[in-house]
Amino acid sequence: MWAEESVFYQIYPLGFCGAPWINDGVQAHRIGKIGEWADHIQKLGANAVYLSPLFDSDSHGYDTRDYRRVDPRLGTNEELTQVCQTLHDQGIRVVLDGVFNHVGRGFWAFRDVQEKRWDSPYKDWFHIDFGGNSNYNDGFWYEGWEGHFELVKLNLQNPAVVDYLLDCVKFWVDTFDIDGLRLDVAYCLDKGFLTRLRQFTQTLKPDFFLVGETLHGDYNQWVNDQMCHSCTNYECYKGLYSSLNSMNLFEIGHSLHRQFGSEPWCLYRGKPLLSFVDNHDVTRAASILNNPRHLPLLYGLLFGMPGIPCVYYGSEWGVKGEKSQGDHALRPAFDQPEWNELTDTISAMAKARRSSSALCLGDYKEVLLTNRQYIFQRQVEGDRVLVAINADEAPFTAHFDAGCGLATDLVTGEVHDFGGGSLLEPYSVAFWKCER
Repeated sequence: MWAEESVFYQIYPLGFCGAPWINDGVQAHRIGKIGEWADHIQKLGANAVYLSPLFDSDSHGYDTRDYRRVDPRLGTNEELTQVCQTLHDQGIRVVLDGVFNHVGRGFWAFRDVQEKRWDSPYKDWFHIDFGGNSNYNDGFWYEGWEGHFELVKLNLQNPAVVDYLLDCVKFWVDTFDIDGLRLDVAYCLDKGFLTRLRQFTQTLKPDFFLVGETLHGDYNQWVNDQMCHSCTNYECYKGLYSSLNSMNLFEIGHSLHRQFGSEPWCLYRGKPLLSFVDNHDVTRAASILNNPRHLPLLYGLLFGMPGIPCVYYGSEWGVKGEKSQGDHALRPAFDQPEWNELTDTISAMAKARRSSSALCLGDYKEVLLTNRQYIFQRQVEGDRVLVAINADEAPFTAHFDAGCGLATDLVTGEVHDFGGGSLLEPYSVAFWKCER
């Protein structure tokens, strides 16, 4: 599938476009800004965009009011259609956020229940008890997502709800020509719904991509031939920054071997999990790393490891943001994209990855691992790449059997000679493509 050979770029539209935090209902025209960044996204080396929620909502986008209308704070359906066309014209696929577990209190069907109670034809679209009461004094109790009662949980075992959501997905494909969905809190979604969604979307587009948001547990529950193609790899997200902060690369090495190694017990070999160093829900990479010189190494691991790499807008030039300061700090607006040495490095890594079958699709094998150095191999058929990381402030000479005499660094273009040991410069990353 196309996603396995892609580099994703995530944008949180409401923050990115500088929209008011609470939906004021005022029609604005901000969403075109995403299309204006198409050249930057392409230059960065990304060829797919994941757009966080952008449909009409109460506040932050995950509290949907209307699945068929672009949030008025962002613009109109026609403007989103133009943005998607602009991205497609640049060879960039478009994946939207599918928020199907819950809706906002302003969702039209829930408001009908508030008004008509027992007489509402939509009362079974939710998990409601008319013998109780809500925190909002609605005169009935309802289930909210994980105790958040501003997020009203949908009844995905109700065929009418499923039919409605699938019809909305078809509307998005027909109107905006989207290429896939990121499924919010996929770990909460009814598995029967996921199965039907996979079957349905494949009738719309055979290569329609589904990636689920998952946190912990066995990802095989959601990533399989019947449900999602991929899911968010939160296990490795933690290992990526933590192993550098503790100068213990065995942590990420353990996770990668556990997930993608060759032994029968390795969990996700051949499954393209979505990899990231930050996103709209977590502290930015530039803020969470203890040593700023480790930032390029963090991205070296991201682009070298198995999975589908995703870069969060602004982090490509090292923007900071702390989760402790609230969601606003993680989802800012920028007047225009910036470009610096880190951006150059990420761009070179993204293009190196997309140029290499081994980095996109290859098996994983650990070659050398110390607390501060890490070399692993990615290989598919005749294509073989060695990813080498030195997290130390001192140079390191690695002695190992490379299986070839020369290699070309896919990032810098420099030719590397393996004779007499391999010198890893301080704080360095290399993607050595081995010559046959």
